Amino acid sequence: MFQFRSLYSGSSGNCSFVQTDTTKILIDAGQSAKKIEEALHSIQIDPFSIDAILITHEHSDHIKGLGILAKKFQIPVYANVETWEAMPVQKEKIAKENRNTFLFETFFIGDIKIEPFSIPHDAANPCGFNLYHKNKKMSIATDIGHISEEVITHLRNSCFLLIESNYEPEVLNCSSYPYLLKQRIKGPNGHLSNVDAGKTISYLADYGLKQAMLGHLSKENNFPELAYKTVAEELMKNHSSENLVHLSVANRLEISPMINVS
Repeated sequence: MFQFRSLYSGSSGNCSFVQTDTTKILIDAGQSAKKIEEALHSIQIDPFSIDAILITHEHSDHIKGLGILAKKFQIPVYANVETWEAMPVQKEKIAKENRNTFLFETFFIGDIKIEPFSIPHDAANPCGFNLYHKNKKMSIATDIGHISEEVITHLRNSCFLLIESNYEPEVLNCSSYPYLLKQRIKGPNGHLSNVDAGKTISYLADYGLKQAMLGHLSKENNFPELAYKTVAEELMKNHSSENLVHLSVANRLEISPMINVS
């Protein structure tokens, strides 16, 4: 068993759940501890059974409930040095013995091998994660300003990918956002557009990708149906229908169906 669920996804909060037969991991804790606890209970997961929380970066929509959640359920937290330094308020709530620092090298949590990798985003030292179990690989890659050669190299040969599909350029251009914020979102260290997410998934379809979930959609600058349509069209440009990746879209406030990585 190697399974993934999105508990929350979007600019209002991000939290994902991964499990095998013996290991349970959260990736980010960007909703309140209460909401994350409720989400876990709703899928029959005891929060005390969580083995670790992996943190991608320090922005509030990824760490909002981290300190309280880790303290209440005594969950070990893993982040890199720069990310720990950039979230002092959350860090202070977490017991010293539960603060773990990783380098950009592989390590294990239970029977899951973790491979952090750098991503381009305007945070202290943001990262994505590859997770391996029994020769299967899943990748988590959100908050990406652009798909660099380093990022695409790390994403190859994934069976399942959670990838950011944050905004539609025309919707963003017409939004009420200030000019500088629009430029930040579209910039090389901002967020990934629907088209770029589609091109990435289309490319990775030639490297073993079977399932992809679009995540971190902007509430103001995107729509789930539009993100899905744009990505599906990019796939159809380059692949026959027999080879299409199975697509889904992570809901902002609803738990996704369980993805079995195979």
